[in-house]
Amino acid sequence: MSQDSRWGKDYQNGGEERYFLEGAHSRTFEFFHAFSVFFEMIKGFRKLHFIGPCVTVFGSARFDENHLYYQLARKTSQELARLGFGVMTGGGPGIMEAANRGAKENGALSIGCNINLPREQKHNPYLDIWVEFKYFMVRKFMLAKYSYGFIAFPGGFGTLDELFEVLTLIQTKKMKNFPIVLVGNHFWEPLKYLLEERLIRNATIDSSDMRYLFFTDSPEEAANFIQDVALKQFNLKYRKIISPKKILGEKSPN
Repeated sequence: MSQDSRWGKDYQNGGEERYFLEGAHSRTFEFFHAFSVFFEMIKGFRKLHFIGPCVTVFGSARFDENHLYYQLARKTSQELARLGFGVMTGGGPGIMEAANRGAKENGALSIGCNINLPREQKHNPYLDIWVEFKYFMVRKFMLAKYSYGFIAFPGGFGTLDELFEVLTLIQTKKMKNFPIVLVGNHFWEPLKYLLEERLIRNATIDSSDMRYLFFTDSPEEAANFIQDVALKQFNLKYRKIISPKKILGEKSPN
């Protein structure tokens, strides 16, 4: 059996992960796959260790710079930068690009955790530091590990996945009660209704779980909410924006 057929389809375009998720395989394969995940985590630790307090921004890759949500994300990131936070995203286009762009425009550190996809997602041009990941689970871990707050803009399956993973970690006390902001009231209104009128009413979550979420249309309110919770709950100190070049030691982000 050829290597390509053993992996199912094209090995370089996600075949290994599809093969892994098809069920039990040889212990040798699964042992080395576990090491592959481990070494990818080490790569993330080494690259992101010194980035300092930052906020992770989630959102769709499908909005261009003329879209309202792109402009909201850019403005919100500018506000975060003004308060001294770095901004971390998935590193791609759309909302991710807008958030990284806003941070870079205001002199804050702009970070991207990109993902290798069958249709290659290239990093956006507004990043000071970026890491490319093969595994979604490692990427999501890094997006959560280094952040003191999370802001979700309108998006699709990926955005919802990232948002609810963070909410689950906080609800189950695997993560501290970091602030979570959902920007775009009209877009998120059905989700708020689902949470309040279906999940709470059927006791699948507690009404107190809604305290984890703050809904707004205002970039200033979003950034100030993040700052307020971070300063009071995690004893962060207000700091002036540190030049990305100083953090990077004048080295290339590559």
